[in-house]
Amino acid sequence: MSNQALEFPGQQSFYRGKVRDVYSFGKHLLMITSNRISAFDVVLPREIPYKGQVLNQIASYFLHSTDDIVKNWLIVSPAPNASFGLACEPIPIEMVIRGYLVGHLWREYKAGKRVVCGVQLPDGLKENQKLPEPIITPTTKASEGHDEDISIAEILEKGIVSKVTMDELCEKTYALFERGQQMADEKNLILVDTKYEFGFYEGEIMLMDEIHTPDSSRYFYKQPYQALFEAGQAQKQLSKEFVREWLIANNFQGKEGQTMPVISDEFVNQISERYILLYEEITGKKFVKEALPQNYTEYIFKQIATLL
Repeated sequence: MSNQALEFPGQQSFYRGKVRDVYSFGKHLLMITSNRISAFDVVLPREIPYKGQVLNQIASYFLHSTDDIVKNWLIVSPAPNASFGLACEPIPIEMVIRGYLVGHLWREYKAGKRVVCGVQLPDGLKENQKLPEPIITPTTKASEGHDEDISIAEILEKGIVSKVTMDELCEKTYALFERGQQMADEKNLILVDTKYEFGFYEGEIMLMDEIHTPDSSRYFYKQPYQALFEAGQAQKQLSKEFVREWLIANNFQGKEGQTMPVISDEFVNQISERYILLYEEITGKKFVKEALPQNYTEYIFKQIATLL
């Protein structure tokens, strides 16, 4: 499928995100997950084979596995890389939850910060260390550019959501993270951190977008975790953090004036293999590389027409 926007009968609007293309049909949305990949809020110039299918199918797997905790937007997946569901009114914050000192949180901590998003962190922690308890470190949801850290107190002060809504978002976030950690544990994995996006549909809070995918989450392998931590070594992990680390090593963090490094075919294939591996590890299922249907637009519309 080309990177061009598609046109569907009855389509009301189109929005292109960093990774997903979203088509509006009034009370419904069609979300097509592309093979684009982003890091540091920048879309990389190379696409990753099968990444869209991997993300779409992992998200579907977890949305179905958590709908007893909170209702979600998904109705059906009409193609390997596409999902169709309810059009929610987005809540403009991302609920980031972290169980370990790693990634962005570690970089902030290493730089000397002990309060991140209003959360006080103790001294003496080491990289990859399990936190005393999971913490929520929200970010603003930027349509373009960088998301920004924000505290729960600031969210309430700015009136982004009410306290009642914020309390419910936190409750659902902790519950979803606990379920995700349980499911990961069963597969010899640790769900290290993740983010959730919520919205309103007819006044009810619903879970939107993806969930527990390698674009929104970080996983360690459980079995070698403790030994590697005690030895001060890098964790064996399944996430796109290795893409961020590669970019950092090549002097790119999405900052003004920095030049995107050249991404080789070999590295593109490595990223694709990592995404497929995570699918198989977290779901316990063999990944089947599916070709997109011929006459893609027509095929998808036939699947969703009766639901509109």
